[in-house]
Amino acid sequence: MSYTFIVIIMGIIMLVMAFTAIYHKNLKVAVIASGIISLFASVIYIFLAAPDVAITEAAIGSALTVVIFFYVLNKIRLTDDTK
Repeated sequence: MSYTFIVIIMGIIMLVMAFTAIYHKNLKVAVIASGIISLFASVIYIFLAAPDVAITEAAIGSALTVVIFFYVLNKIRLTDDTK
């Protein structure tokens, strides 16, 4: 299987996840979709021989951003329940 074919398939999945993140009503699904986009982007960076960019994208884009979004969503829900 060629690397080009894998990158094309991952690009198509990234586009589907981008539309999912934009148009889905559930915020948790949108955050997970954006995390999947970052994860696939980091794998594509590995295929393009840019491991430093891939590690940064995986650490910040996939992990830290998703964790921060879920933390903030949890805080927003807690403050909305107290009113």
